Amino acid sequence: MLLLAALFLGAGCQKEAATDETPVGPKHVIAVIPKLTNTVFWQSVLTGAKEAGKDFGYELIWDGPDRETNSARQVEIVDAAIARHVEGVVIAPVDRTGLVPSVDKLAELKIPCVIIDSGLDAVHFVSFAATDNYQGGVLAAERMGQVLGGKGNILIVQHIAGSHAATKRVSGFTDTITKEFPGITIVESESGQDTAAIAKQVTGEMLQRHPDVQGLFACNVDLSVGALQALQEAKRTDVKMVAFDPDKSLIDGLRSGQVAAIIVQDPYKMGYEGVKAVALSNKGQSSPRLIDTGVAVVTGENLTDPKIMRLLGEQQ
Repeated sequence: MLLLAALFLGAGCQKEAATDETPVGPKHVIAVIPKLTNTVFWQSVLTGAKEAGKDFGYELIWDGPDRETNSARQVEIVDAAIARHVEGVVIAPVDRTGLVPSVDKLAELKIPCVIIDSGLDAVHFVSFAATDNYQGGVLAAERMGQVLGGKGNILIVQHIAGSHAATKRVSGFTDTITKEFPGITIVESESGQDTAAIAKQVTGEMLQRHPDVQGLFACNVDLSVGALQALQEAKRTDVKMVAFDPDKSLIDGLRSGQVAAIIVQDPYKMGYEGVKAVALSNKGQSSPRLIDTGVAVVTGENLTDPKIMRLLGEQQ
């Protein structure tokens, strides 16, 4: 079935069509609202969502904000989706509180809503399809402990404060380091906000304050890219980094040995399961309240494993 994306109207709207075909007045439409639209991660979410749309007979509206801090824009997009009379909404909230009234409004209108990627402090949704982000942090800490031999000083580059997913990752990481690796000390943890440029600056400043560090954990792809750039600029090849989410530069870092591991998610599955849960809800069928879409550790040793290569996609 042809999939298309209708373009929402609005100043500053970031728009992207799911296909280049001219809209033909679809009868069954689901709005998919990511945190961003143009990154490799979110394009993989879109690919999964489109496949589910084909399988269950839905066309898609695909629209998101210009930055992961723009909760107000996501609210506008939900309102536009309601006006468009969509039959469901799949949304990856940029923070855990800003979209709660919008999700409650969808429930009042009996429009099924599925949350993907990052949690929301709401109760009126069909399913939550996401990575177990706490477990992702645990895996990152275990890899860090392994490569450092259980001792050393490390830095953490955090995300913006309202990101539920990133908060869980850091919690899983710090809890595991504290419990399982008493010889490792987290000497500083700072926010890189939501861009690689800020993360690079913050990481550089932490390296200056704490030259005696052996490891670094960054909790999302932009922060990881920026942190790696800071390490390279400072010529700190001795610092082993654990990244979260893949990027070509990070994969190159795996090959060079600077990056000890990349924790990867399955964004395709997030998109697919999100649209599927909405479709089943409209048929009166239930889906699990929590759908774990999986998490894996990529190292230099397993980089060519077929399962890992699928998760890395085009970034190799």
